[in-house]
Amino acid sequence: MAMNKIQFQAGLSLHEFLHQYGTEAQCEAALFAARWPHGWRCLRCDGERYSCTHNGRKLWECLDCGYQCSSIVGTVFENTKLPLRTWFLAIYLMTQSKNAVSALELKRQLGVSYKTAWSIKHKLLQTMLLREEQRRLDGRVEVDDAYLGGERPGKRGRGAASKTPFVAAIQTNSEGKPLYIRLTPVAGFTYEALKQWSAECLSSTARVVSDGLGCFGAVTHTAAQHERHIVGSGKSAVQRAEFRWVNTLLGNLKTAFSGTYHAFNHAKYAQRYLAEFSYRFNRRFDLAAMVPRLLRAAATTEPLPIGILRISEIGN
Repeated sequence: MAMNKIQFQAGLSLHEFLHQYGTEAQCEAALFAARWPHGWRCLRCDGERYSCTHNGRKLWECLDCGYQCSSIVGTVFENTKLPLRTWFLAIYLMTQSKNAVSALELKRQLGVSYKTAWSIKHKLLQTMLLREEQRRLDGRVEVDDAYLGGERPGKRGRGAASKTPFVAAIQTNSEGKPLYIRLTPVAGFTYEALKQWSAECLSSTARVVSDGLGCFGAVTHTAAQHERHIVGSGKSAVQRAEFRWVNTLLGNLKTAFSGTYHAFNHAKYAQRYLAEFSYRFNRRFDLAAMVPRLLRAAATTEPLPIGILRISEIGN
């Protein structure tokens, strides 16, 4: 069997990570470059002239209007009392681990409280989500209905109260290989819900391949084509060649979640955890680049206070 180049790529080793980001000064310089790649600009007047000072953390003072700010103001890192090295290590762990890293594992690896680890993780998850929400799938796209949860006793099947429905979609290339994915919670598998989903997740030139579930007909409001297959149920249904990659995707997602998270509030935070899986999958071709890419995303994302992080997302 030929070696899978994506699975066996080097990524960013811990040694290389510490060489690049092992000191607070290195992290500060990396954050500055990520936030202001074309040079410092004043957040108040957009001026370019500045001088540097210190107030516990390095500050830049605008020589035109006198405004002072540190590199973390206006970013996901705003108001943090933690060293940037701690945040950078969290970014490293969340991008380079094989599956994912739970908040409990982050607590142990970072040497912080569980509350702090949870906050770090969800701020970075929300950063990933905001990036993934911009993605539109194009070309041939396999879609399927899926659920998170459902372990508690009660109503079974679609509409069970303990389940969170989501649409799994995967774009394939001209050779039939997977390229990009979207994993998106929906209010339910209704025509209106899928109409909204297709408007947010599909390009107008997409060619959607789905099973016979009636609500998938709504994708024609956005997509150019819709190909339906009546698959039935049982083992033969999941072995259909038309849905090879979306079924593989859902199997990998189940394995990743069960191997990392013993439990999480999927009714409230499904979007973030699904976005984390998507973010990592969609950037799997260059693991080493994921650290600077997530840093850039965090440096250009507005602050996320804890109150916002705890607001339920389903239905928003």
